[in-house]
Amino acid sequence: MSLQNYLITTFDQLIKIELEMKNTVIKFGMYSSILLVILFGISFIFEDQMNFSVSEIFGYVTIVLSLSFVYFGIKNYRDAVNNGSISLVKALKLGVLITLFTSITFGLINVFYIEIINPEFTNEYYDYSIEKYRDSLPAKEFETKLKELKSQKDLFKNPLVNFSIMGLTVFVIGFIISLISGLILQRKN
Repeated sequence: MSLQNYLITTFDQLIKIELEMKNTVIKFGMYSSILLVILFGISFIFEDQMNFSVSEIFGYVTIVLSLSFVYFGIKNYRDAVNNGSISLVKALKLGVLITLFTSITFGLINVFYIEIINPEFTNEYYDYSIEKYRDSLPAKEFETKLKELKSQKDLFKNPLVNFSIMGLTVFVIGFIISLISGLILQRKN
């Protein structure tokens, strides 16, 4: 085989692998985002029966369940596309790219919820937090916490800030899940 043919064959294989990787990312990123939307819808239906503490726990469970598709995406790519092998770096790359879908979806859902569905959410959560800390902190610490909560309330009223913080929260969790999944699933030829 000539060098030219070898390079063409290698290049064609790389293009195929990158296309398959892109397809895996889109497929499992969409699965993750769809599950996130469904679980958010369920929480919205039962919103009146959940207090803020339960709602927060349900939110984190929703994030982790949605990000479980990171593991399945990496596993699918390793087994169905990459002949049973994947490096930690490639697994991490896949996981982070799938996580981006979930992060963006979560940020958009939060902005939609706060801007359209429940514009009073920030005030309601602020009031809830004040009462929670008033009952659990000494007066001096409470005053400090009250100032902190006020600045956070003003910050979260900005849709761009809300989107960024919520998306980044999911991204950090997704990065951790990607790393763990990559460590579990890495396999060399």
